Amino acid sequence: MTTVTPLALPEVLLITPRRHGDARGWFTETWSRRTLANAGIEAEFVQDNQAFNARAGTVRGLHFQAAPHAQAKLVRVLAGAILDVAVDVRPGSPTRGRWVSAQLTAEGGEQLFVPRGFAHGYCTLCDDVMLAYKVDGDYAPQTEGGVIWNDPDLAIDWPVSDADAVLSDKDRLLPRLAQLPDPAF
Repeated sequence: MTTVTPLALPEVLLITPRRHGDARGWFTETWSRRTLANAGIEAEFVQDNQAFNARAGTVRGLHFQAAPHAQAKLVRVLAGAILDVAVDVRPGSPTRGRWVSAQLTAEGGEQLFVPRGFAHGYCTLCDDVMLAYKVDGDYAPQTEGGVIWNDPDLAIDWPVSDADAVLSDKDRLLPRLAQLPDPAF
């Protein structure tokens, strides 16, 4: 059985598939439309993405896509470990600006479902981390948005300091949530 656990922001779900093991290793079902539908997730995934991160302390995010190309994500780690973060950026939401996080590991097989209207980011906890994630909307760069990873108003408890974080030039320039125009989802 897959375990589905709502986090402090209940739209964000920690999904832990059961592994069936023997002397050969193990087998797990990493995605099941029926399992997610039973948990209230009706996302129709249209694309799989994979990312490799060479160094511990790499931060990607906090990213989202707005309407008409908003995306929900189902994130899992294939090698290594991350701290995965989701921030509510929905205009008018009573939880706007609140965040949740979960540690995802290749060893444990945990996954995070990040719904539309949430910015997503992660920090690698070791070298040579590989992620795979499903999205329910096509990539559309004209609808990309984001919030700076270390926004002091969010006060996310990242496992890396500002000085040690490995970031893209693009992610260094993202606005604070308070400066973000209200996106539609």
